Amino acid sequence: MTEMHPLKLVPGTPLCPAGHLPRKGGDWQFRPRLSFCNVGDWRKPARHPISPLAGEMSGRTEGGVKEHCLRLLAAAFFLTALVFTFTTPSHAAPIDDQFQAWLQTDLWPEAKSKGISKKTFDAAFLGVKPNLKLPDLVLPGETPTTPEKQHQAEFGPPANYFAEKIIRAVTTGGRARESANVRVLGLIEKRYGVPGEIVLAIWGRETGFGAAKMPYDAFEVLGTKAFMSTKKDFFRTEVLAALEIVERGLAPVNAMKSSWAGALGQPQFMPTSFLKHAVDFDGDGRPDIWNSTSDVLASIANYLVHYGWVRGRGWGAEVTVPANVSCSLEGPDQGKKISDWVAMGIRRVDGKAFQASELKAEGLLLMPAGRSGPAFIVTPNFYVLKQYNNSDLYGLFIGHAADRIAKGDAIFAGSWGAVGDLHRSDIAALQRALEAKGYDVGSADGLPGFKTRRSIGIWQAKSGRPATCFPDASLVAQLK
Repeated sequence: MTEMHPLKLVPGTPLCPAGHLPRKGGDWQFRPRLSFCNVGDWRKPARHPISPLAGEMSGRTEGGVKEHCLRLLAAAFFLTALVFTFTTPSHAAPIDDQFQAWLQTDLWPEAKSKGISKKTFDAAFLGVKPNLKLPDLVLPGETPTTPEKQHQAEFGPPANYFAEKIIRAVTTGGRARESANVRVLGLIEKRYGVPGEIVLAIWGRETGFGAAKMPYDAFEVLGTKAFMSTKKDFFRTEVLAALEIVERGLAPVNAMKSSWAGALGQPQFMPTSFLKHAVDFDGDGRPDIWNSTSDVLASIANYLVHYGWVRGRGWGAEVTVPANVSCSLEGPDQGKKISDWVAMGIRRVDGKAFQASELKAEGLLLMPAGRSGPAFIVTPNFYVLKQYNNSDLYGLFIGHAADRIAKGDAIFAGSWGAVGDLHRSDIAALQRALEAKGYDVGSADGLPGFKTRRSIGIWQAKSGRPATCFPDASLVAQLK
């Protein structure tokens, strides 16, 4: 989550479920953003019992939040549910009947084959009905379509996503919790090689350092989406994993509260990610991503290591890109030695030289708004951050916030232009037009990931236009 005060809905921050289904060639993911009070001033939330690291820590380690801010944050988080509150269709009753039949004749046989008891299955779905207010549902008999409006924060205007009050909430809160958790963070970095500031930035971005409440029943969300969403197979796997969590005694049914996407706990793990990556770091016998700060932080680090975090390397740095270097050179499949980028005229904005060890290593050009925003040379670790939430802006937010937690608050040198306000359906039409011309846009889903951006730049250059590498209204009109 993000900051709050005054309490209001702002276009877009995501509750980012780690391990969500990647989007082909796209990025980013949706969650309503909430503005809240400065988390750096928080007092200890009484609702979080902290399990001490075995033999080494005791007491609470969160660091401090003002009580009125916690109440505001709780209220703010529940407001996210309102984003999806639409009139329930009149055919809800027949859908309820179909859902119950699906549970018993389709999902239950597979759950049983995977060792789930009838007791666990029935307890998980007791009183559960399909929640027709959730996004990305396809009602029986309907065909999926590309939404016209762009609700996803990471595909909206980058300037909103990187609003200073949002970043500062994470950085000030992160520094407060860094000092409160210095010992456990040191042990985590020693074991996993992931810097403490990276872990803290993710924790702060995901759930406001654990202060955000989870308003949904995970089995309602996952069951609904497994039954009738655009990604039924993905959510079927996740609901079966959620049942396994309960069956193994890792969490009771009543603790399985989630975001609208079915993500669990303070690090916002999807159930499969919990089973793969959750860590019992405090030594109490079970991984607890709901209440144990040690387990939460170690689990985040373990997740990143699983996806290839390279010990000893950072995530990247902001740079200047000369006009003669094409923005279409960006992407994880177009890496070069950093020394080669330097030879092309790319320089760090802080005036420092790249370290000698870095010059020999791979760097990748990142221009998330094309020529209408800051540019970066990133390391493979940046793309590990994207495994947490498949979004360029998300990965950049985490890296930038981590730098500020460690080194002090400093904004980007480059500014974000007026981009990111097109209808998603218009971008999808542009992508289809580019595909028809033979360009690889990743997927015509209305989400301008790096493949779409660089295909735009290549087409612009071939057409004798200045390469901007980002969709705009005039480009849509020319290509539709």
